[in-house]
Amino acid sequence: MKIYKKEIGGRTLIIETGKIARQSDGAVMVTYGETTILTAVNAANEPREGIDFFPLQVEYRERHYAGGKIPGGFFKREARPSEKEVLTSRLTDRPIRPLFPKDFKNETQVIVTVLASDGKNPSGVLAGIGASAALSISNIPWNGPIATVSVGMINDKFIIFPTIEELEESNIELIVSGNENSIVMVEGESKIISEETLIEALKFAHTSIVDIIDIQKEMINDLNVAKRDIQPIEKNEKLELQVNKLVEKEIKKIIQISDKMERQNSSDSLQMDTLSQLEEEFPESEKEIKSIIDDKFKIAFRNQILDKGIRSDGRKLTDIRKITIEQGILPRTHGSTLFTRGETQALVVTTLGSKRDEQIVDGMVDDYKKSFILHYNFPPYSVGEVGRIGFTSRREIGHGNLAERALKPVLPNYDEFPYTIRLVSEIMESNGSSSMASVCGGSLALMDAGAKIKSHVSGIAMGLILENNKYAILSDILGVEDHLGDMDFKVAGTKDGITAIQLDLKIDGISFELMAEALAQAKEGRLHILDLMQKASPEANKISSYAPRILFLQIDPEKIGALIGPGGKNIKQIISDTECDVNVEDDGMVTISGDDVAKCNDAIELVKAITFEPEIGMEFDGIVTRLMTFGAFVEFAPGREGLVHISEFDWKRTERVEDVVKSGDIMRIKLIKIDDQGKLAFSRKALLPKPEGYKPPERKERDNRNKSYGNRDNRGRRDSSRRRR
Repeated sequence: MKIYKKEIGGRTLIIETGKIARQSDGAVMVTYGETTILTAVNAANEPREGIDFFPLQVEYRERHYAGGKIPGGFFKREARPSEKEVLTSRLTDRPIRPLFPKDFKNETQVIVTVLASDGKNPSGVLAGIGASAALSISNIPWNGPIATVSVGMINDKFIIFPTIEELEESNIELIVSGNENSIVMVEGESKIISEETLIEALKFAHTSIVDIIDIQKEMINDLNVAKRDIQPIEKNEKLELQVNKLVEKEIKKIIQISDKMERQNSSDSLQMDTLSQLEEEFPESEKEIKSIIDDKFKIAFRNQILDKGIRSDGRKLTDIRKITIEQGILPRTHGSTLFTRGETQALVVTTLGSKRDEQIVDGMVDDYKKSFILHYNFPPYSVGEVGRIGFTSRREIGHGNLAERALKPVLPNYDEFPYTIRLVSEIMESNGSSSMASVCGGSLALMDAGAKIKSHVSGIAMGLILENNKYAILSDILGVEDHLGDMDFKVAGTKDGITAIQLDLKIDGISFELMAEALAQAKEGRLHILDLMQKASPEANKISSYAPRILFLQIDPEKIGALIGPGGKNIKQIISDTECDVNVEDDGMVTISGDDVAKCNDAIELVKAITFEPEIGMEFDGIVTRLMTFGAFVEFAPGREGLVHISEFDWKRTERVEDVVKSGDIMRIKLIKIDDQGKLAFSRKALLPKPEGYKPPERKERDNRNKSYGNRDNRGRRDSSRRRR
């Protein structure tokens, strides 16, 4: 067993190998604080035939035992991956995938398992370190190592590997991966920071990235790692020459077609024509011919941009596609917006709910609730294709999470807008950056629903073409520019700064200077889009009549038990009587929601009736609940009752309680006494007019009663002379 240690961010990072999962091609345990993960990597011995992609599978899994918990649900077993697990798998996959050799087609699997969590140090960020270390010491060909770190900022001071508690106070939350020279992947959110602050945060992260890479280098040297040999794919130069003759001129024409579908159809036709012409001379070479044509398209696209500064749709490098915005296009929803940018279109719908609609997340360490949710759907028809309809894809989860992060900092405070908010972005057309269209549409749909957000948020995707020392930064990239380019850099924010960021590279990295230039260009595009959004929706609409109405009431926390009642009797009765949802927090905040404002107000009054402090002199319409020989108990508020003594029924003498009231009668009563134990005494007669000439009855009963008891001494005991002998 080998153990490597280094202090990073005031705590010790430990990487171990040789003890667990020894049959894997590479396996390491990474510990930070008392949080530990295991990463095991394996690759098939033979390449997969007939594929044009690298078959890499990255799976991050959390075990509830790591946090000392038993999973919820009937089966008490971890089920399908949670959203957090999917997002962490993506964050681990994205920086390592470009570093596998192009000719390596062996099925490869990276499995990360959380074994222990101290509830302080997040486990997800360690997955990137574990994946890099395990691949580096394995025999799997891979051009690493890299490292992944998290960055926070409190009081303008950057923090490496911030704890869960520190992240709650932090202005930024970034996950950054990089190599020795530069950054290769970034994802995160911020509470509206400047581009300069973001660059400084990335530089700060890179210092620790280099330290962690040094640990891995030491491991590689100690273990004397030998990588597998890769058989390079032989190129058929004759075939390539023939294909080039047939397609070169046509490709130059096709890349200038601005319409996506027309360009795609022309490209498909060119492929089919080329295949038919070469079928006889080069049989069974269909995949190779298609691959050559794709490479030719890539080179032509890139050269046109670098040489002429003109893109396939005729735009210049910094131009933004035409944008149209339509508000409130759906009649019954609480808010909706159709946001169209070129050939990318997002229909974003807002639904407002009550506290009861919050999402409950069963986490590894703790359970928590979310009152803001954004879901992203990418159906096959959005790109004019036929595809499988099934579970939410990783891409959909990732894009939805990025848009959610972008909008979260501008949401109104719960006190100002007491709703659970769900946004759903339906991608109707896609040709580049549908996630950023979801951000823009989401901001507009929130305003359409009456949510007074702090500011509009727009998003833009930036691209890069880099050849040797020549480069071009592209604003608002098309799908083909994402596919054939070197960078996908998504930036979302307000007019004052950045709220979310996502950077993926297909090259080894870019300099901080180039990144700063891309951010500056992204800001120009973001502000342009924000200006159009502001004109389309300058202020929030009124809340839809179809949305629930929500009212608040603060009660004494000591009265929560009385409000709930035995077995929830009282609160269930209020819900049943008013058809409203009633929720009470530990601090005594009561939230009442329903479709009818009048019924919500009725529920408020019932809550007040149960939780208020009665004072002597108050009057109530109570319901008689129980009859006793000495009086009647009357419920003056749900679950609360007091006694009306028989002497307080009327000004005249009452012989029997049943002569005046029966169970279920409504009785107007007045509070006349509260004893030391909090018991309440009411009077009915105090609210009746006193008869003229009324005189209190003489107390002869006491004298008669004393006679019947016989002679007693001054303590009420019988005279001893009357005792039996």
